[in-house]
Amino acid sequence: MTVQRLADKAYSGIVEIIKADSLDVGDRLPSESRLAELFGISRTIVREALVRLASDGITEARRGAGSFVKSRPSDRLMTFLPMAELSSTLGSYEVRFVLEAEAARLAAARRSPEEMAEIQFALDQLRAAMLSNETADAEDMELHRRIVAATANPAFTLAFDALTGDIERVMRAGVDISRSRPPHVLGAMLREHEMIVEAIRAQDCDGAALAMRWHLWEGRKRLMPGEL
Repeated sequence: MTVQRLADKAYSGIVEIIKADSLDVGDRLPSESRLAELFGISRTIVREALVRLASDGITEARRGAGSFVKSRPSDRLMTFLPMAELSSTLGSYEVRFVLEAEAARLAAARRSPEEMAEIQFALDQLRAAMLSNETADAEDMELHRRIVAATANPAFTLAFDALTGDIERVMRAGVDISRSRPPHVLGAMLREHEMIVEAIRAQDCDGAALAMRWHLWEGRKRLMPGEL
């Protein structure tokens, strides 16, 4: 098994410990040496998994004290995402922060009137789906894809399509989890999309990139209980 696969296994194993032991936010995880013993791997691999968990907002390291639970993945998330795929799917956000923020920036600079109309139509479709009881992940995906297409650079579309599986899983979970929470959570998700589209329409390149990055940041937080 490769180092990457071992780190994925450790990542999932640590999340399973958090859930099985009912660890709450602020609780301390077992030590690196204990985790290495539990999983039968080296401390180096455990450390890599902890770094990735911290990047995903699930754990945090405290100098001299170890690693602690920062947030717990929603139980509803697991209905859309097998535990074995948790690491790679949440890790895709790091790529999306770069890819989609820059795509939004370029879309604001380059979009044609026809592309702007397509982006607006996709937003309208997403709004209608989110305000109904229907699934909205297909409409969410279409809006993001329209923005990527408006870069006028096929390489962005190829890169986005390579992440389709991870993005679709996250979008399905994100809408479902948001609907299970107070109404303002779903409203915030919709407003984030509207801010992105408004900035692209105004050809505000920096504003579009910032709005997209903020949306992705908030979207990842919504996958964790208590992150409203």
